[in-house]
Amino acid sequence: MPETLTLYTAKVCPYAHRVELALAEAKAQFQTFEVDLQNKPVWYAPQVNPASKVPAIAYGGPEVPPEQPSPDSTKIAESLVLLEFVADIFPESNILPKDPVARAKVRFFIDAVGNKFNPAYFGYVVTGKGTQADLIKGFKDIQALLPETGFAVGEWSIADAAIAPFIARLFVALENDFGLYAVGEGPKTLELIKTSPELKRIQTYIDDITARKSFTDTFVPSIIKNSLIKRFANATRASSAL
Repeated sequence: MPETLTLYTAKVCPYAHRVELALAEAKAQFQTFEVDLQNKPVWYAPQVNPASKVPAIAYGGPEVPPEQPSPDSTKIAESLVLLEFVADIFPESNILPKDPVARAKVRFFIDAVGNKFNPAYFGYVVTGKGTQADLIKGFKDIQALLPETGFAVGEWSIADAAIAPFIARLFVALENDFGLYAVGEGPKTLELIKTSPELKRIQTYIDDITARKSFTDTFVPSIIKNSLIKRFANATRASSAL
């Protein structure tokens, strides 16, 4: 009998979305608890994740309601740790390849997402310290790692789960012009990403990862849009120079 599994998540969080994707691809049986990140339950930090972040998983132990986590279950946190954990407990899913070279490529791709793409994304949208050129370079850095066809390392893997939530949220932000770039720049940047001949390979890749059933079943654009409205409602931004 499989161990019990509860995912503590939040639809607004790209890190939690990573784990939702992996569990969906693994066709796992689990229960979820949606954590209100602005009003976290008082029991969450002491009983699930002392860092008070999502995602987290309670694994094993008796079947209990998510809001009453058992002390007999193992609590595990951090999205990249959880991606590999899901791959390990559902080995038949092949979301982490068995071949050691392919596994290394998955981990290298994930490292590039964390060190090259995400800093460019957050710098451009969230902090206002990055430029459009930085963001485009981030896309090119990831594109350089992609094979000619398919996903990040051939078949869908946790490498794709690592980046898909961030690209999806970036596109919602740009489409609706939410971010600390100049007013009006978001839709123009999105059009550049979608149409530039220099990004042709990653354009196809983005279409592939966002068309995947695991993605369409777990991504709710309206929730992301509403969270961005709240985040940037009072932001001070310059007029677009583009």
